[in-house]
Amino acid sequence: MPRPTTKAGLLSAARERHAALEALVAAQTPRALTRVHPTTSWSVKDILAHLTAWEQLCLGWYRAGERGETPPLPAPDFNWSQLPALNERFLRAGRRQSLAAVSAAYAASYAEILALIGSLSEIELFTRGRPAWVGGNTLGAYFVSATSSHYDWALKLARKCLRPAA
Repeated sequence: MPRPTTKAGLLSAARERHAALEALVAAQTPRALTRVHPTTSWSVKDILAHLTAWEQLCLGWYRAGERGETPPLPAPDFNWSQLPALNERFLRAGRRQSLAAVSAAYAASYAEILALIGSLSEIELFTRGRPAWVGGNTLGAYFVSATSSHYDWALKLARKCLRPAA
């Protein structure tokens, strides 16, 4: 699936990929969703917590920019080369939460990020260098990474996690 470059494309791709992931999750038992697969070291619950964490990071970047701040990318005390450590932090945090808590946070975060995207104009989303903290990128590219592209990754990993262990 090509990366969206318009607001309509971004919203459509995010909704489509999210719906596919939701359908997969809805068809599973709580046990299946919380079982850590031996070959991936992830459960579907872990994936949902991970998605929520990244959506919330992206929302935080946007809010910081709106306050005139330059957000720490990707997170305080982490740089882009430290993504494995940041993702491990998210994994540990998600594992301490119940399936119900992770599911509720995931649903709320998705609604929040989609509402924000919907409230922004095409120009705000897809003008390079706007806002300044995105550098030569677009704000929309950050939202694509936090939504549709990430949901696509999550769907593929979730399918692996739900396969019987060999």
